[in-house]
Amino acid sequence: MRHSNRYIFFFWLPLAATWVMMAMEGPFLAALIARLADPKFNLAAHGVAFALAILIEAPVIMLMSAATALVVDGHSYRKLRTFTFGLSALATGLLLLVLFPPVYRWLAITVMRLPSEVTELMYGALWFFLPWPSAIGYRRFLQGVLIRSGRTRLVAYGTVIRVIVMSITATVLYVAFSIPGAWVAAAALGAGVTAEAAAGRWMAAATIRELLHHPDKNVPGRAPLGYGRIAHFYYPLALTSVIGLAAQPMLTFFMGRSLAPIESLAVFPVVHALSFMFRALGLSFQEAAIALLGDDHEHAAELGRFGLWLGLASSAGLGAVAFTPLAGIWFETISGLTPELAAFAVIPTMILVPLPALSVLLSFQRAVLVKGLRTHPITVATVIEVLGIALLFVVFGWGVGLVGATAAFLAFLGGRVAGNVYLIRKCARVLGEW
Repeated sequence: MRHSNRYIFFFWLPLAATWVMMAMEGPFLAALIARLADPKFNLAAHGVAFALAILIEAPVIMLMSAATALVVDGHSYRKLRTFTFGLSALATGLLLLVLFPPVYRWLAITVMRLPSEVTELMYGALWFFLPWPSAIGYRRFLQGVLIRSGRTRLVAYGTVIRVIVMSITATVLYVAFSIPGAWVAAAALGAGVTAEAAAGRWMAAATIRELLHHPDKNVPGRAPLGYGRIAHFYYPLALTSVIGLAAQPMLTFFMGRSLAPIESLAVFPVVHALSFMFRALGLSFQEAAIALLGDDHEHAAELGRFGLWLGLASSAGLGAVAFTPLAGIWFETISGLTPELAAFAVIPTMILVPLPALSVLLSFQRAVLVKGLRTHPITVATVIEVLGIALLFVVFGWGVGLVGATAAFLAFLGGRVAGNVYLIRKCARVLGEW
């Protein structure tokens, strides 16, 4: 049976809503921190603590894709669940290692050279992030199980619960307790993802019962799913997340040593957050495509056509902000930038207009490879992208002498193009085998 655009749209829509809701958490918490004591230091501490927490959780991020691709019966569910528990425990152990005082002092003071005010605030925030890796890992595993079964609405419902719990926790701590803003944000995020993981287990109960009572699927010529196969499949995905998340700290380092460093560092997170709201539409397409491609990739053409329209629409949305007076409204009225910084942010935003479409393409390419159990090229593409970003920044920022933010986003765009181009032949080869 063919998948119509309407069918794909309503399958994908709850996943898109999930990503958009998550994208709104950052602006909400930043606005709250800005209204508490010592906003400058707390915003800095929250930003660094959150970035570190994201980097530590990077190995578990792809569990959603893994569950969507691999969980087909009770045996594969139990194997990947145990793998999830082990990986989440390792990520939590890594965060505990970072919190060990000698290690933390070396990282925050010697490596990052953070001011003492930020260092102290960040240490407390990281303790509130302690539930983060395990909760993220388990809920992404459950979300993959739900997506595989076609119950994408439940994924969105779980995110609604997360946002509600996060908002209530943040508001209560803001009103009733005198604790630093960075701690408020970390505690709210930790409570939100823990609630989402618990709600996800409850909502996935029926799906899990079906899997556990489903006869194990033994594919002729292929051994049952074991930990060796899971690790071989998953290792490139985990490595992809870690490498990909290194791009933003790398660009921050480069911009600090380029033309107009203060202005560049100030507008970078604002422009990045705006583009992420539109890129989230493409990021959410990956799991939908994995679930809908079919065992023989028979629905690749329909998903490709849908992805084309999705990519054009998401880039058009960002363009409607970048090239119209909406840019001033977003950067000055909503984001609170000064007129000078708002004007500084416009050109980088214009540069990023193609990026949402390229994100849709990347999601489709990754889906084809994950469904075909070929995850190694995804890692190679990410390495190419990050190396391309570094090389292009050197050319644009230090060679041509462009403003740091402009050079950073030109490099970001060029690196993504390089990764997309590399994956074209790899995907064509996988599709040609089916």
